[in-house]
Amino acid sequence: MKVRRVGASALLIECPDATRVEDWRAELWRRRETGELEAVDIVPGARTVLLDGVPTGTEERLAGWEPAPGGTRDPGPLVEVPATFDGADLPDVAEIWQVSVEEAVKRLVETPLTVAFCGFAPGFAYLRGLPEAWSVPRLPAPRPRVPAGSIALAAGYAGIYPTASPGGWRLVGHTPLTIFEVRREQPALLTPGTRVKLVQQ
Repeated sequence: MKVRRVGASALLIECPDATRVEDWRAELWRRRETGELEAVDIVPGARTVLLDGVPTGTEERLAGWEPAPGGTRDPGPLVEVPATFDGADLPDVAEIWQVSVEEAVKRLVETPLTVAFCGFAPGFAYLRGLPEAWSVPRLPAPRPRVPAGSIALAAGYAGIYPTASPGGWRLVGHTPLTIFEVRREQPALLTPGTRVKLVQQ
């Protein structure tokens, strides 16, 4: 773990992998709730955690903390996502996995997913949990418009498009849930640490 200052009140924690990012995110959120850490924002990324609004001396305090390993951290809230598996790229995903379409769907509904971080667009959650062997490449060229609610896979992650937008992920289905609504108290339905279960409709 490496910590470096990236602004007057911001620190960046660099981690070796996504699992350690989640360990640090959970640890920092817990310490902020107990008052041990002062931070305005804690933002996980693919291999980093950004802390903003931290006082001078926080680097030294971080050096003495050791996050609990993944098996002992508190589980996040669970969101069940109703899913219809009718995506245009589902047959291609099944072919890449060398299984039937039915088996590909079975894998998706039986695999626990967790929001690793958010990015690309407001409310777009990168969901980890798929085995590395199930990673599928992005499309050679992105679609000009992917409908809101589309469930997709790319580069080892699953994701749900919160709004209609261009996108190069492989579409496997869709959900009627509103993933991002700016007028809600919490606009993003899926936030870092949230557990996600796809439920076939």
